[in-house]
Amino acid sequence: MKNNTLLDFLPSNFRHEKLFLMKNNLDDLTKLSYLKDSELNKILKCSPLCTLNNLKKIRAISIFNTSIKISPHEAYLLLHCGIGSVKSLAKLHPYELNERIGRLERRLGTKTQTKITLSLLKSWINRAKENLKSY
Repeated sequence: MKNNTLLDFLPSNFRHEKLFLMKNNLDDLTKLSYLKDSELNKILKCSPLCTLNNLKKIRAISIFNTSIKISPHEAYLLLHCGIGSVKSLAKLHPYELNERIGRLERRLGTKTQTKITLSLLKSWINRAKENLKSY
């Protein structure tokens, strides 16, 4: 898994954040996952076209990627299902997460590109639980 694919993956509505992060050499997922709220606020002051919501999404995607080793596509899917942190993922059951993904797919009228199975969801949840135990 490449560590610098997140910025390439981001949709066009993240263009200002993407541009700022690339200009300031913050294109590494590990660096992005360690950004604090105060650093996000500094980015907002430097680049008023960036939004706090988008910056937090980028940070959450990078945290999912670095801590539980899921792809940016899968992390973005979790965000759209209302799961914004490793802690919230660890509290779920695979069936509940599968229902959330199915509900999102029905609302959007499309299937996800990723092949989602209960065993995959269970492995995400188990890795999230292990990650929380290590802290």
